[in-house]
Amino acid sequence: MDATALRRRATALIIATAAATALGSATARADDSPGGWVAAGSSTVNSVTGGEGIATKADGSLLTRGLGSVPLRLRIQGWNHVGDPDILNGYVYDAYQGGDDATSKLFEVTTPSGKSYDYTHPLDSGELLNNSFATVSPDAQWLVEGEWNTESRLQVFPAPLTNPSTPSTGGTLPQAGQITLDRSVDDIQGCDFVSATRLVCDSDDAAKDVVQVDLPHALDGSAVTGHVTTLFQLPQSSICSGTFESEGIDYDTAAKLLRVEIVPPSVCEVATTIYAYRPTTG
Repeated sequence: MDATALRRRATALIIATAAATALGSATARADDSPGGWVAAGSSTVNSVTGGEGIATKADGSLLTRGLGSVPLRLRIQGWNHVGDPDILNGYVYDAYQGGDDATSKLFEVTTPSGKSYDYTHPLDSGELLNNSFATVSPDAQWLVEGEWNTESRLQVFPAPLTNPSTPSTGGTLPQAGQITLDRSVDDIQGCDFVSATRLVCDSDDAAKDVVQVDLPHALDGSAVTGHVTTLFQLPQSSICSGTFESEGIDYDTAAKLLRVEIVPPSVCEVATTIYAYRPTTG
């Protein structure tokens, strides 16, 4: 290649880099996330009933979860925290955790007719008590959840009730083959499947990263390794100063809309912001 051609290529690379930078963190670059995501507005919900998680109902409205959403009967049993929920085929999947001395975690499934069934998972050796979220594979057979701190895995369970290997009226839930991450992530607050082989998750790290986890094949109960890619960072914008906290995440398959929650600091934490994103392709 002659010198003129080299100069032209270098100029093109500089222009392309500048253009990608100008898009800002609200849009995922194509080389980070095939398809990409572009910002599509924001809304707010009451943090007491919506500051922990969100999921899309069949009619397109949002189910929200917050500290005030824990049913009294479960709170009496010691389950004091609800994580980011999921809805699939009308079934609602909730993730609950107890106090610092907890030896198990709880998953509750509510059927389309309103009946609820509780599934308890005794902590395995080395497993953290945190139960930050529940998300279910598109075939309704596998439930994925996460722990806390620096994580190198996501845990996988047979989806309670909807996987026929689980008890039909509640009971004990064992682990299946986990998702090993090819690089560590910090403080994952929620994940949701956007396809059978891709999850999008949000992290409560300092940057408030949103990441995707690509699987080599659809979950089948065996151990797999997921490839982690950083997509973009959530905005940290408020009239209050201090530390923000990312929370739930949801992908509405019908509307093709990704929603991610972040709680502002100080007295502004009474209202949780939900940022919406649309895929640029697909």
